[in-house]
Amino acid sequence: MTAPPLTEVLDEARRLGLLGPGPVADHVAHAEGFMAAAPTAPRRFLDLGSGGGVPGLVLALAWPGAEAVLLDGSERRAAFLRRAVLALELGGRVMVVAERAEVVGRAKDWRASFDRVVARAFGSPAVTAECAAPFLAVGGDLLVSDPPGGEDRWPMPALALLGLVPQPQQQGTVRRLVQEVTCPGQYPRRRPGRPPLF
Repeated sequence: MTAPPLTEVLDEARRLGLLGPGPVADHVAHAEGFMAAAPTAPRRFLDLGSGGGVPGLVLALAWPGAEAVLLDGSERRAAFLRRAVLALELGGRVMVVAERAEVVGRAKDWRASFDRVVARAFGSPAVTAECAAPFLAVGGDLLVSDPPGGEDRWPMPALALLGLVPQPQQQGTVRRLVQEVTCPGQYPRRRPGRPPLF
């Protein structure tokens, strides 16, 4: 049996209310922006708050040599993602985890174990950075959606607390931050963003 095309899977995500408005092709194009912002394909990446599978499913198909973890705090969304992974025949290298990022990010086996974290509409910059940094190995990067043409939302002094260093903004709406040192063990806090780091 042939796997359904990605657009069919993402159409289902939208029917279920797991993917925002607009044509599926626009969501795929936005996810492809993560590839443009990445210098190389990762060995292992995590999609933080995977939701309806964008960008995680798009990137898992585009980076066939990478292992992926699609992380989402909702069991309903995770159930859809599990079905999508099976339908797209990605089961051998893509895992779905239904848990909150601040819980998994404190688990010893998960810390500093990814060379890339991607995030689209996960939370504020401060919450996204705090939840992503613990997963990253030194030298890994966080790729995160950023509004086009807006102010710089990634202050270097605050990000340094997490070991992250923002890179110069490239064209497009995906910002890249590099994990230059290991994220300190006190992050993520049990309530990320309270109070916000920046």
